[in-house]
Amino acid sequence: MDVKKLEEIVFQTRRDIVRMVHKVSSGHPGGSLGCTEFFVALYHEIMSINTDFDMDGINEDLFFLSNGHISPVFYSALARRGYFPVKELNTFRLLDSRLQGHPTTHEGLPGVRIASGSLGQGMSVALGAAQAKKLNKDNSLVFSLHGDGELQEGQNWEAIMYASAKKVDNLIATIDYNGQQIDGSTDQVLSLGNLDEKFKAFGWEVIHIKQGNNISEVVKGLQKAKELSGNGKPICVLLHTIMGNGVDFMMHTHAWHGKAPNDEQLEKALSQNPETLGDY
Repeated sequence: MDVKKLEEIVFQTRRDIVRMVHKVSSGHPGGSLGCTEFFVALYHEIMSINTDFDMDGINEDLFFLSNGHISPVFYSALARRGYFPVKELNTFRLLDSRLQGHPTTHEGLPGVRIASGSLGQGMSVALGAAQAKKLNKDNSLVFSLHGDGELQEGQNWEAIMYASAKKVDNLIATIDYNGQQIDGSTDQVLSLGNLDEKFKAFGWEVIHIKQGNNISEVVKGLQKAKELSGNGKPICVLLHTIMGNGVDFMMHTHAWHGKAPNDEQLEKALSQNPETLGDY
């Protein structure tokens, strides 16, 4: 693990996020910034992938983004990993762009396997893909990411129950545990209770990454999750993050869930994140 290199990618990814949403005055920077370290760790250290993309994904690890509104960080991760040219990030949310506000599949953007953004569905899709790999004797893993507020959707819990009942132990589902959603804190909107105890009660292995915005800790936590795979239980990673991380005026609040920075705010955000790999 080259921590310095990964941190450089983190800085550049944050720059990509705020620049994308600023240009079109639309998008979701808060959750994207909070999950930056996760995406950098996943695509540059953890997953075994093939950037010569095909939808089958045979003998490679797969990723499914369930909370599709954080598409800016997803697109940056894919571009910076080589799935498509970095300059294409400049087309975010424009008409006829492959980079829509929520990921879609009809334009064939490399790296995107499902259309997402209708919350609650990603767990079921990831579970199906993981079970298909087991049936096909493919030892690769399936990763997914979900918002904590998204777990207020009931479809998740049917899939969570099914995963353990069928011993789908090649699935690693990560929950972005930032305690915020569009209308306020998750406790205020609809308390999630104790997610650790809930997932364990449903027959899952559960690990916490307490410092979800520390790239070293995220890599170590995801590596531990990989080591737990294949033992008869699906794995849940509770990733404790700060919404808006890395941009001081966006942190610790739901206010930037779906709000774009103005010109002055963009410059302030960029000043806190040095350019390391080159803007598009």
